[in-house]
Amino acid sequence: MQLDRYDRRILELLQQDGRISNQELAERIGLSPSPCLRRVRALEEAGLIAGYRAQLDARKLGLSLLALIGISMDQHTPERFANFEKAVADIPEVLECLLITGQQADYQLKAAVRDMDAYQDLLLNRITRIAGVSGVHTSFVLRRVVERNALPLPETI
Repeated sequence: MQLDRYDRRILELLQQDGRISNQELAERIGLSPSPCLRRVRALEEAGLIAGYRAQLDARKLGLSLLALIGISMDQHTPERFANFEKAVADIPEVLECLLITGQQADYQLKAAVRDMDAYQDLLLNRITRIAGVSGVHTSFVLRRVVERNALPLPETI
């Protein structure tokens, strides 16, 4: 799919504010509302816009500790990895799970918890009890230096 300047601008603005009205979006990109809405729908149907969601403030929810958790597995088999991925997907504190290379760990988790007690509970009562977990290394985030959800937009897709 080739993105023109209107499509790119629509995607940029929706990444900044998914609740922008079609009227305002159209005004900001220089189109009338009907063609703007058609473009948004086409971008949604093409799968470029995967959804819309609210971004919550973790601290205001009492989730003040962000942990980056490296997980090593005892066996590198599809069954072992599938079991781990299924189990970790059911843990609400885990915000992200990445299968990685180039490190001592096989997975990198990002988890948000209330405090160290909640982290200890997460680690000892849930993560280390998943079959195949052989090692855990955790780093705690002191401060977020850059935080963005907006993706850079390539010229072609």
